[in-house]
Amino acid sequence: MLDPTQYSDGFARDNLPPRELWPVMETTLSELNYPKRLNAAVELLDRMVETGFGPRPCLRSPKGEIWTYADLLEKSNRIANVLVGEMGLQPGNRVLLRAANNLMLAASWFAVLKAGGIAVTTMPLLRSRELAYVLEKAQVSLALCDASLGEELSLAAQRAPVLRDTVYFYSAAPDGLEARMTGQSAEFANVIPSHDDVALIAFTSGTTGAAKGTVHFHRDVLTICDCFPRSHLKPVADDIFTGTPPLGFTFGLGGLLLFPMRFGASTLLLERATPESLLQTIQDHRVTVTFTAPTMYRAMTALVSRYDISSLTKSVSAGEHLPAPVHEGWGKATGITIIDGLGSTELLHIFVTSSGAEVRPGATGKAIPGYRAKVVDDDMQEVPPNTVGRLAVQGPTGCRYLADPERQKTYVRDGWNLTGDAYRMDEDGYLWYQARTDDMIISAGYNISGAEVEAVLLEHVSVRECAVIAAPDSERGHIVKAFVVLHETSAASDALLKELQDFVKAQLAPYKYPRAIAFIDALPRTETGKVQRFRLREPAATL
Repeated sequence: MLDPTQYSDGFARDNLPPRELWPVMETTLSELNYPKRLNAAVELLDRMVETGFGPRPCLRSPKGEIWTYADLLEKSNRIANVLVGEMGLQPGNRVLLRAANNLMLAASWFAVLKAGGIAVTTMPLLRSRELAYVLEKAQVSLALCDASLGEELSLAAQRAPVLRDTVYFYSAAPDGLEARMTGQSAEFANVIPSHDDVALIAFTSGTTGAAKGTVHFHRDVLTICDCFPRSHLKPVADDIFTGTPPLGFTFGLGGLLLFPMRFGASTLLLERATPESLLQTIQDHRVTVTFTAPTMYRAMTALVSRYDISSLTKSVSAGEHLPAPVHEGWGKATGITIIDGLGSTELLHIFVTSSGAEVRPGATGKAIPGYRAKVVDDDMQEVPPNTVGRLAVQGPTGCRYLADPERQKTYVRDGWNLTGDAYRMDEDGYLWYQARTDDMIISAGYNISGAEVEAVLLEHVSVRECAVIAAPDSERGHIVKAFVVLHETSAASDALLKELQDFVKAQLAPYKYPRAIAFIDALPRTETGKVQRFRLREPAATL
C-alpha cells in the first residue's frame, strides 16, 4: 500500500495503473531505506549545502560559468517562489520543462520538486503536436521554457489549452523568469511529500504510436542514485561529468545531473555537441566522466588522438546496444573500458551493466546490486543458458504507466518488467543483446516509434499507405526506413522523397524522420490484413 499523499492535486496518483498490475518492487539493499516523508530535490541539493558542499562547484557551462551548490540552491528557491507565489503552483501540479541541457533548466527542475510539483521534462527537439500530446496526457497546466524554444510550445498551447501559464527563461523580457526571480526571496519553505508521491513523469516513445508517460516517485529518484553509481560508477566529489543525452531523457537526467550531485561532484551541461566539440570540452574543462551513446564513442574514436583527454577516467554508454568493435576501439584509443549500461525510462535508469575487470566486450553485463534479471520464453518460463528469449527484470524501480492499463499489462507480467529486448544469458550470468522484441526503433540512442512516423507520413496528400521499420546502419546502429505506397505510383521521385522527409521533420523531432524511403507498389500483408513487417526487414526488401 502507498503511504498517504501529501499533494492537494491527486491527478498523478489517481492515474497510476491498478496495483495488481505493478511489477514487484523490492530490494535487500539497506541504503534504499528512505524516510516516509521525502523530497528528492531537497536531499540532492539542500542537504548537500547543509553538509558543507555549498562553496563547491555544482553546475558548469561551456563558456566557463560555474554555479556552486549554494548558487543553485538560491536560484532554485527563487524559481520555486515564482512557481508558487506568481504562477499558483499547488502540490501535485505538473510543470512542463523545455530546454536544451543548461543551468536554468537544472535550477527549474529542482525548483519544481522543491515546490511539490511534478517535473515533466521534454526533449528540446519535440514539435508542437508532440508537446500538445504530453500536455494533454499529463494535464500540464504550467511550463518553464527556454525563450529560444518558445515557438513550438506556443503552438502546442493552442492545441492543448490545459496549459494556462508559461514563463520563459534566458529572456530579457520584464516578465521573464530571471526578472521575476529578482523580486523573490532566496529562501523557500520546501514541500516534503510522501516518499510515494510522484516526482516526475518521463515520456518515452511507444511502439503503437502515442508516447507513454512513465511515473516515478521521490524515492525512485534517490534509488537510481544509490544503485548504479554506487556499485559501478563510484564517483568522487572531484569528478567533473559531461555528456550528450538530454535531461528530458532519464539516461541524461541521472547521468548528468542527479548522480554527480548525489556525490558532491560537478557537471558541465552541453546544449549541443558534436564528436569534435565533446572532445574539446573534455580537454578544456578536464572532464573526468562522460555519458553518451555508442554512436558518439564510435565517432570520437577516430578523432581522439588530436585532443588531450588525459583527465578522463570513466565513460558510460547507454541508449542503444554497444557493439564490441566500438567498445574495443575506444579502449584501445583511450585506455578506458566503457561501462555499458542497459536501462529504460520505465525503470528510470541503468539496471544491467558491468565495469572494470568484469567487463566482457559485446556483453551488456549482469543485473546490478538490488536488481534481478532472467531470460524467459513467451510463457514467462526461464530458458536454459545461451537460449535467446525475452529479458525480464525486477528491482526497486519498475514500470508504472500513466493512465494506460493496457500497455501496463504488456510491459509487466507476473510481477516482472519485460523490457522489449531479446537477450541470451550465458553460463556465468552475463547478458548478451540480440535484438528488440517489439517494433521500437533505436537510432543513435533515441527511441523512435515507427507507428508515430507512419501516422505523419499518412497525412501527406501523396501517400496512400506506408510502413516504417528499423534498418541497420553502420553509423547510427539503425535508421528509420519507410516503405511508401503512393496514390499515383508515377509520382515517385527523388524530389518527392525529400519532400516527405521534410514533411516529417516539420511535424516531429528531426531525429525521427525516415533517413531512407522506398517507394513500393503494395505493402506485404497477411490474409487478415496485417502488414508483414518481417518481410520489410529482409535485406533485399524492395518488393
